[in-house]
Amino acid sequence: MSELFEPGAPVVLEVRDLEKTYGGGRSQATRALAGVSFSVSAGETVAIMGPSGSGKTTLLNCIATIDRPTAGSVWVDGLDVTRLSAKRLAEFRRSKLGFVFQDSNLLDTLTCGENIALTLTIDRVPTASVRPLVDDVAAALGVSDVLSRYPYQVSGGQAQRVACARAVVGNPALVLADEPTGSLDSRSAKLLLECFERLNAERGATICMVTHDSFAASYCQRVLFIRDGRLFAELRRGSAPRRAFFEKIMAQVAQIGGGEADVL
Repeated sequence: MSELFEPGAPVVLEVRDLEKTYGGGRSQATRALAGVSFSVSAGETVAIMGPSGSGKTTLLNCIATIDRPTAGSVWVDGLDVTRLSAKRLAEFRRSKLGFVFQDSNLLDTLTCGENIALTLTIDRVPTASVRPLVDDVAAALGVSDVLSRYPYQVSGGQAQRVACARAVVGNPALVLADEPTGSLDSRSAKLLLECFERLNAERGATICMVTHDSFAASYCQRVLFIRDGRLFAELRRGSAPRRAFFEKIMAQVAQIGGGEADVL
């Protein structure tokens, strides 16, 4: 995923001085985020890593508009999502964001093809355009042969690639992935990560992924490390081979949390 992104590309995501506090009074409050700032440019793929309780899931939830920050702002494609009304938030999620979860979250009552098409149907894309768009993204992700099957009739890896197709079929400004390989075996995880690479290289997908897995993070162009609610470190792949980048990530993981098993 290192070929497409070019320095100077338009900024798709900008997080400014983000803070998030849970709980009541000062003695009981938990500060999950303590002034996080970073940006992600169009065509960039970024992984977010950190020890358990570091704030990385809270950060993703704030970007995804699932949580509202206590202070600071989140800008996606030129919109400050922290200031949108409930109605505009719903529209924003449909048109600007794509989601890939640890579990595929497909609807068992719909076929895989219908699951992918659901995003387009909700967005009122003309019926005649839906099938070509579904077929195109399914071919890119290698799931054309399962479109007529139901989610319970396909493997976990296939279901996750269908979920990925559903996330990108509407051409969102930003794709958010929460531990997308967490429930997959190593072969299925590798296939999914290669699909992310193709989406980035062929479609210009901008991807922000929370992961505990250094192998998954090594497929990204940049890794942000969160500790105690703050940005702790940042690694850029540049032109380095993925193996060398993986080793750098592993070394940073050991420094920040004592070992990969602690980065949950």
